[in-house]
Amino acid sequence: MISVTSLFPSTRRFAACMALTALLGGAAVAPRGPAGPARAGTAPTVAAAPAPSGMPAPAVAGGVPSALIRSDLGLREGPVAVPLHLLIPTLGVRALVAGVGITTAGVMDAPMGSADSPVWQEAFWYRGSAVPGAASTAVLAGHVNSPHGRPAVFSHIDELRSGDPIVVRDTRTGLDVRFTVGSSETYSLREAADPSVLRRIYGVGPVAGTSPQPSADGRAHLTLITCAGTFRNGTHDRRLVVYATGDA
Repeated sequence: MISVTSLFPSTRRFAACMALTALLGGAAVAPRGPAGPARAGTAPTVAAAPAPSGMPAPAVAGGVPSALIRSDLGLREGPVAVPLHLLIPTLGVRALVAGVGITTAGVMDAPMGSADSPVWQEAFWYRGSAVPGAASTAVLAGHVNSPHGRPAVFSHIDELRSGDPIVVRDTRTGLDVRFTVGSSETYSLREAADPSVLRRIYGVGPVAGTSPQPSADGRAHLTLITCAGTFRNGTHDRRLVVYATGDA
């Protein structure tokens, strides 16, 4: 099995840290499947979908986006553009989404680039998690700051409160998958490695090294993750996790 750690490569002391948590005791967040060429956490070109310019009314309501990636795309392959936009109206977030896998170091790929790269304002859907809107758990991570300490896409998700909306839009159809924030938690690195916390973040399947499994309550869940706390020893010392549930 492949183990994902909490440490992401950084280009300098104040480079962004994108937060995924350690999976200990042989657990893995990578479902078994075809593996492609390994990649380091470098910045890809993600430009297949146009940048969202606003939040127009959805063309379609309800449902789940169809397949976002090729069925043979392994988790060892690099980031790919996926036809999703992440909208967080409370924070004014309108972000492209890239689908990411894992690196040779067993970490979720954390695309990075130069200080002016658009990658700092993109969200990253973990391809080992569920498609947003499925009755399982989808995971989206994002940078908290850029290499020069400028705010990145998830720099203000600590301001989200219970009841705030989050929308994942399928750009092919206009389908809006709507979620409502339930709670936010900040974990130390030690706490974030606890199996019960991991299952809450990723869902049961990815933690066990399998594909996403149906949620116990039959509803769609969305997890947003970024770094928090103090930057030390190459990473931030806490993880901020926002939990949201799909609107019935």
